[in-house]
Amino acid sequence: MHAVRLPGHGLTLRPGQHQHQPPPPRNRADAREHHPPDGRLRAIMAEENAGATRQPLQRGPEAVAHALVRHQEDIRQRAGLAEGHRPRYRPAMVETEMSDAAARLAAIRSRIAHAAAPAGRPGDAATLIAVSKTVPAERILPLLEAGQRVYGENRVQEAEAKWPALREAYPDVQLHLVGQLQSNKAEDAVALFDVIHSVDRSSLVQALGKAMAASGQRPDCFLQVNIGEEPQKGGCAIADLPALLAEARSAGLPVVGLMAVPPADTEPAPYFALLVKLAKEHGLPRLSMGMSGDFETAALLGATDIRIGTALFGARG
Repeated sequence: MHAVRLPGHGLTLRPGQHQHQPPPPRNRADAREHHPPDGRLRAIMAEENAGATRQPLQRGPEAVAHALVRHQEDIRQRAGLAEGHRPRYRPAMVETEMSDAAARLAAIRSRIAHAAAPAGRPGDAATLIAVSKTVPAERILPLLEAGQRVYGENRVQEAEAKWPALREAYPDVQLHLVGQLQSNKAEDAVALFDVIHSVDRSSLVQALGKAMAASGQRPDCFLQVNIGEEPQKGGCAIADLPALLAEARSAGLPVVGLMAVPPADTEPAPYFALLVKLAKEHGLPRLSMGMSGDFETAALLGATDIRIGTALFGARG
């Protein structure tokens, strides 16, 4: 058997010989003396001969040659994200997040353009809304850096918590409210959002009208239609659309189009086609329709605003 040398001690033990162990530390000061702050247990390495070399247990820090790594730190500071909230990413992980976000964004845009082409629509005919509900700010940053500027949120309070700092860093961001809106949140929604997609009842129309008149801010509005007549979903009934549109226009809301969510697990094309028909009948140019599972059908049939979350950010927990 070979002799075993203990690294850092210069001692060689023969088979059967035991190293003397110091007594256990009596207090914390002794513990620090026995185990210096940077001390780590090192593996015992057998020497084949006296000239054997030791390999270091750990490598030193390696530089990552990628401009976006340092830039990621800069954009976090500009976005007002506290040091304590930074994800524990290594530089290589940050680089991967940035490139992955850019790749997902490019793929979705390409699919939208490809789907719209048979209808003779240009590739940029539909605005891609990245739905960032429940997505923390640090996971939105890579998509912002990749060039995405239009985002959707479901709740006013969540948007108020994370978007002011991000918009200060990226002032050209456009923010859409795509979830249901309570009438008592109308004033906050008017102050924060550029577009509201879920106007679906008289009480909300009146609340939004008052908030817009008081603030002078007039976000574009979509009327949400319950296109599948599902009781659990928001949206006005198809039969009630003419009256709601007339009331919204009278209240001063800038109504630009219609929004709908087809029933789940069904072919969406007939519902999208019906929404297109309704918009034409009422002289509304924009159609907010299509999500991660059906956006290509929506693009083909005329969507101008497509709301995509999961395909860009991944499944939500």
